[in-house]
Amino acid sequence: MGTVRFFRHSTRLFRYHVPTEFVLLAFIEFLALMLSLYLALELRFLGDDWERSIGAFLPRAFLYAVVMQLSLVAFGVYQRQAGRFFEALILRIASGLLLGLIPLGVSFYFAPTLFLGRGVIALTVLISFIFISLIRLYFRRVVKERNMWSRVLVLGSGENANLVRKAQKEGELKGLNIVGYVSLPGDKLCELETECITLDKQLVQYVQEKDIDEIVLAMDDRRTAEIPPRDLLDCKMSGIDILDMVTFFERRTGKIRLDMMSPSWLYLSDGFYESTFRSLGKRIFDVAIVLTFLPVALPLMLLVSIAVFVESHGRGSIIYSQTRVKQHGEPFQIYKFRSMVSDAEKDGVARWASKNDVRITRVGSILRKGRLDELPQLFNVLKGDMSFVGPRPERPEFVEKLAEKIPYYEERHRVKPGLTGWAQISYAYGDTEKDSLEKLQYDLYYVKNYSIFLDLLILLQTVEVVMLGKGAQ
Repeated sequence: MGTVRFFRHSTRLFRYHVPTEFVLLAFIEFLALMLSLYLALELRFLGDDWERSIGAFLPRAFLYAVVMQLSLVAFGVYQRQAGRFFEALILRIASGLLLGLIPLGVSFYFAPTLFLGRGVIALTVLISFIFISLIRLYFRRVVKERNMWSRVLVLGSGENANLVRKAQKEGELKGLNIVGYVSLPGDKLCELETECITLDKQLVQYVQEKDIDEIVLAMDDRRTAEIPPRDLLDCKMSGIDILDMVTFFERRTGKIRLDMMSPSWLYLSDGFYESTFRSLGKRIFDVAIVLTFLPVALPLMLLVSIAVFVESHGRGSIIYSQTRVKQHGEPFQIYKFRSMVSDAEKDGVARWASKNDVRITRVGSILRKGRLDELPQLFNVLKGDMSFVGPRPERPEFVEKLAEKIPYYEERHRVKPGLTGWAQISYAYGDTEKDSLEKLQYDLYYVKNYSIFLDLLILLQTVEVVMLGKGAQ
């Protein structure tokens, strides 16, 4: 059971919790990608006299594996929900490998000594697709047969526990097996008696018998709970994770639930800190990413400018500026290609863009789907008003209204706003206060946990969002 439990835990990489099974999968698939190149060479030069040396082709195999695995990350292959439908997962794998050919070709231009012929590359991609598909098929079968989903015991059966039930029922909590809910004094009536547990032994004994991985503290009233602290400590010392409700949902859903959070959790929890070193590192990262994108972005910006100019018959501006709110709540001017008619807000009232918004032009609709209207914001990043990754900047009118109705809304301004962000890849475009609340929970997760690693992960997954036009309005 110890080995199974190892796979059911998460691994913390640079403040970001990654399911351990995906860390193992990534390692195995990285080796499979490297092996694919050697097999392709054998097939391509079958019967010919060529240098069969692992070391001679190791740099090329390593480069191929790195580029392709990053491309697979970009297509969400290492997300829990990606494996829900195997046919969709196969499509993601194929798309990721094909997309990876673009940066791989660019890398050959900068490093000619690592060049691989078209025949070898084609065979390598085909073999990689077969290998990774088989690995995922086997992984799915092992997880199902050995019940490797995390086994969770919820201490509580009342209102707080119902939040866990509801989240699991709605599909918000994935990749876990809730063993039951322990009824405790102070809890309200349990909705489903079949799920409720009354302990007739010590907690640590029950946990060991049921092979529990995590305990969630969901009592309605901790003051009347009869679980002795020593029992919880025994569980902790036995390798069981003990989490409060907010931390549990943070790890499992990638957001901070405001309806569960107390003010003390903000300053007692790990995270929410800034330093000169982290700020400098993020600034260097931003500038490096922008300078890397500019050679591709500038020709695109020229084409977009021509398209906007032609559609508007030369009337109106091609690029417009708009006041937004940046770090520390200060206003700044954001730049965008015009995607709406010139008099979109002729009455002076600020409005969110909505689905099938009549103010959006035909060219503007295409620009928004591909996020091309936001290309001028690269200069906002160079200027230092924005970061490449961060919460999306809102207009002052919206910020003022939302801050009055949503608690902790202004905490999203602790960091610089970004071109893309955790909320953008995790939640669809929102044009209501309820959507703003949902996005704030993802933004707070980013503010609490942001790192260069998380920024890279967001950038890679943004590729999928842009290419599939997710959330565009």
